[in-house]
Amino acid sequence: MASPIGRLELIEAHGALTGIRFDAPADGTAGHERGGSPVLTAAHRQLSEYFEGRRREFDLPLRPAGTEFQRRVWDVLATLPWGATTTYGEIANRLGLPPGASRAVGAANGANPIPIVLPCHRVIGSDGTLTGYAGGVERKAMLLRLEGVASEADQASLF
Repeated sequence: MASPIGRLELIEAHGALTGIRFDAPADGTAGHERGGSPVLTAAHRQLSEYFEGRRREFDLPLRPAGTEFQRRVWDVLATLPWGATTTYGEIANRLGLPPGASRAVGAANGANPIPIVLPCHRVIGSDGTLTGYAGGVERKAMLLRLEGVASEADQASLF
């Protein structure tokens, strides 16, 4: 699907959304464009609404593939409210992990197969910086701006 952050490939298996990939080819082979499944149709509609500023929460069946630890981190991501951020350390703390576990949380965050819907873009560095993002830091900044969160550059321009 086309989006303000580039073409997205929506992936479905067994009646659940299993992935969203950035930089999908524009060859028209994505499931929704072929008339795809009800899950892909709903995901396309909800993502369109999100990008238009009309949706703050997603209501889709999800089945992200990952380790037990990764799924625990992604479960926390699913609870992060629209327009708010958290840190890798705060997620580690919520999971009852030691402070040094923030790197492992970051790795799990980076492996999130369903970005945007599982909002890994809402996780930032403890110093407020927009640390890495699988789709690129510029996309992360765009998603946060869409949600009304000032980026580092936006904050710097205030001073």
